[in-house]
Amino acid sequence: QTVRWHIELQPWASPTPSLNYEASRFLKYISTSQISCEHMNLNSLKGYSETTKKPWSVCLDERFSLIHRIRSKECRLYSLGLGNDDNQFELSMANSGCEVHRFDPSIKSAHIQQGRHLWHHRLSIDWRDPNPAIAAHKLHSNTKKLGTVLNEFGHQKIDVLKADVESAEWKILENLILEDVVEQIGQLVFEVHIHWPGFEVSGNDSTVVRYWYSLLRELELKDFRLFHTYKDLSKPQMFLKKEAFNASSCYTLSWVNTRWK
Repeated sequence: QTVRWHIELQPWASPTPSLNYEASRFLKYISTSQISCEHMNLNSLKGYSETTKKPWSVCLDERFSLIHRIRSKECRLYSLGLGNDDNQFELSMANSGCEVHRFDPSIKSAHIQQGRHLWHHRLSIDWRDPNPAIAAHKLHSNTKKLGTVLNEFGHQKIDVLKADVESAEWKILENLILEDVVEQIGQLVFEVHIHWPGFEVSGNDSTVVRYWYSLLRELELKDFRLFHTYKDLSKPQMFLKKEAFNASSCYTLSWVNTRWK
């Protein structure tokens, strides 16, 4: 299989590149469910308390694998974060018998086990593996690609990948698509930030939005379907540093891999 270096960019939304057209296509896309999911609430799982600050929605419908894997205690959640205190979602998944791995470079020790099912790893999931020469000088700078971590942990599949990585999500998502790691994931719950292009995303505004849109279309080509969008109104209402398009700077998007039955 040939390695891909770039995602396929979608055609422009209009005959000549225009931020208005790109933004309206993108915002309509992330606000439109592609598949309906009846059961998205973890309240139905035991040990769940209703204090979540944010709706990390997963699809628990019978036609997808997650609910069955939760019942059989075979599910696995990877949570990518940066110093986030809100662990309610991870705890509830662990309480329901899922194996939960939380990756956060700010924790004190390399690996901490909390309870029977929850592990914390001092690791930052990135879109590239570290340069060994640089990594040797920085004792705690531990960044790895998700594919590398899966290989090291001996994990073939992740039932849910949750990511709140403060604008690194676009390049991480690109890496998962280019390396076909995304096919090993059952559901994606990503917080996306659109108040600026994101780490290492370059180009003018319309180019950036076209790139974001193209990434999400790649997910669709890999049989992922968007089933829930949460528009965070508590965050600044900004789109690429402008108060425009009635957009929030932050959305939480949930997809299910429809190949995973």
